[in-house]
Amino acid sequence: MMKRFSTLVLYLFGFLLIWEWIRPLEQLTDTGNVWVFFLFLCIALSMDFLKWHWVIRFVINGAIIFFSLMYIYFLDQYGLIGSVPMMIQELVDNFLTMLQAQWTSITDMFRTLLFFILLWLMSYLIQYWLIQRRQIFIFFFMTLVYITVLDTFTPYNAEMAIIRTVVSGFLMMGILAFYRQLEKEEIETKTTKLSRWMIPLSGFVLISSLIAFAAPKADPIWPDPVPYITSFNEDSDNEEAGGIRKIGYGEDDSLLGGSFVPDDTLVFVAKTEDPHYWKAETKDVYTGKGWELSEEDRGSQFFVSGEEVPLESFSENENVAVEERVSNVQMNAARPQIVYPLGIKSFQSEGIPFELNEALEKFSIRYAEDSLMPTYDVIFNEPTFSVNALTAVNNDNHGLDSAFYERYTQLPEELPDRVRELAEEIVAGHDNWFNQIREIEGYFARSGFVYSQTDVAVPGPDEDYVDQFLFETKLGYCDNFSTAMIVLARSAGIPTRWVKGFTEGERINGNGYGVGTYNITNNNAHSWVEAYFPGVGWIPFEPTTGFSNPVEYEFDLDEETTPNNAEETETPERVERPEEAEPTEQTETASSTFSLTKLWDSVMEAVRQHWKKIVSIIIALAFIGCLTYIKRGRWLPYFYIWTYKHRNKDQDFEKAYLVLLHELARFGMKRKQGQTLHSFAKEVDYALGHQQMSQLTASYEAYLYSSRQEKGIWKRNKELWENLIKATIA
Repeated sequence: MMKRFSTLVLYLFGFLLIWEWIRPLEQLTDTGNVWVFFLFLCIALSMDFLKWHWVIRFVINGAIIFFSLMYIYFLDQYGLIGSVPMMIQELVDNFLTMLQAQWTSITDMFRTLLFFILLWLMSYLIQYWLIQRRQIFIFFFMTLVYITVLDTFTPYNAEMAIIRTVVSGFLMMGILAFYRQLEKEEIETKTTKLSRWMIPLSGFVLISSLIAFAAPKADPIWPDPVPYITSFNEDSDNEEAGGIRKIGYGEDDSLLGGSFVPDDTLVFVAKTEDPHYWKAETKDVYTGKGWELSEEDRGSQFFVSGEEVPLESFSENENVAVEERVSNVQMNAARPQIVYPLGIKSFQSEGIPFELNEALEKFSIRYAEDSLMPTYDVIFNEPTFSVNALTAVNNDNHGLDSAFYERYTQLPEELPDRVRELAEEIVAGHDNWFNQIREIEGYFARSGFVYSQTDVAVPGPDEDYVDQFLFETKLGYCDNFSTAMIVLARSAGIPTRWVKGFTEGERINGNGYGVGTYNITNNNAHSWVEAYFPGVGWIPFEPTTGFSNPVEYEFDLDEETTPNNAEETETPERVERPEEAEPTEQTETASSTFSLTKLWDSVMEAVRQHWKKIVSIIIALAFIGCLTYIKRGRWLPYFYIWTYKHRNKDQDFEKAYLVLLHELARFGMKRKQGQTLHSFAKEVDYALGHQQMSQLTASYEAYLYSSRQEKGIWKRNKELWENLIKATIA
């Protein structure tokens, strides 16, 4: 009974170690529904502990994974019956994507499946390490390295995680050491013996941990390492923000800030006569740290090729002149989400159904069997807005629905007062929304704000993202500029929302006339602003320094009433990418790719600035490598045993025997040149005090030289081989 209880304790501690690997995911990634992984891990380990048949475990674990994926990704949209074929189709698409080595195009559903499989493997390894091998040090050490690295280089605070891991790890190693000793000496386990070991062990570990936790700590000898990687504020204790990320389109915008590095991965190719921005989705709730959606998914509307889409961005009346256009899109990877221009009317693509997420205004598709990278046409109306109609909207809500107006003028209660005061100062003297928002749009260019994707600040726990940008740093990229403009506009009472998508990209053919082909990469990922005008609709605005507003206005007013900062519309010609070292210096247009020369210069500059830390890291890695090599006698035999544990083919016998000779030589028992295996085996047996090497060698020679090879010879001699390998542990 006591042995059963101690085994349960071991499983519990093993679960806690695995759980420490999962805990940081929710904070550091966009992983949600972590409770599903928790439940799966509990059930998998429980079945291992109860020693259920492997077939039953396989079926139950597989069912949990299947229904979890269905619940997370398909059930809400397609229902129970419709989810199964859609899930199977997506699995097939992802397998084909993997075969094409397009790793970045693997969907979130398939990544979740791979993570479930990894947890399944870990549950088996915990059972193998704890019950069969009675060894847990390697996994314990790896867990400590993992959480300490996260604590050092990410916002994750692993202080308590380290304490939990140390306590659990030492208790597990103590229990396992006790059982190894019992099994080595072939002593029968008794309750009294176990309690005499466990009570002092538990007391010693817990008391030592409490003393260590309560004792005063010396200050760090070195400063916080590699701020170049983490991109934290110099004095920020922020535990929620991210470090340097790769530029590109993402779905989680709840925590904005931090630096980016370029990524020229091709997303899609567009053929169009007039280059334009490409929308992907909109969001409406500013939290002080980033953007979220004010309500849950209202459901999806489905339509097919050629049908008019159930979305209207602006009114088609005397206030808006439209001209029908067609653009072609060729996606570079299998992905459900698709992009579209302002004024979208319909999609044209044979055999592909479309759907619209109303809350996000996000379109997506489900692939046909033979279409991994779909091509589709977008038919849209290119608008020209009447300035007369826009300037007629003065400083009231013009009868807008109160819920609509409150939704798009929402601001957090904790927004600093100086942000609202700045908004009032900017719009002072203008009596209509259009002039006011154009003043806000041009404020950043007039006030010395700098566009950059490096050294971008991250707000601390008590800081507001926009307030920090407006009054402290004045440096950032599109997310900073667009979010700040929306907050200022909402402070002035103008309904606005945040839009994500891509700029028009780089033209790769022709001289700028006629239909052009444009490459849109992750470097073109962008965010901008849309403001709502009664009687007109949603109109884009572009506050980011160095970018141009992609819409056209009909200036049908007198010169005196034209907004001071109104400009002739230009086709935006710049993609979002890092500025040069001197932000005020003239740079190349964004259509030029990120050259290897610039990348090399950036790397060398980072080396010059952080060479001390880099040298320290190299020395530390070299020390760990040397220590690992020197101590290989402690871990290498276990690695070989694990490698050949489940190899049962007779052909593996020869390889395993040669490995044994190599390990014996490392241990100090090297075979002399010209010495026969039979003679060498006798020397080994004499040194080890048994006859196992001679027995194994006789079987090995029979395998090599016998005219009639006996089947299963390796499987029968595997235990002898393992015993001899274990003898080389030092």
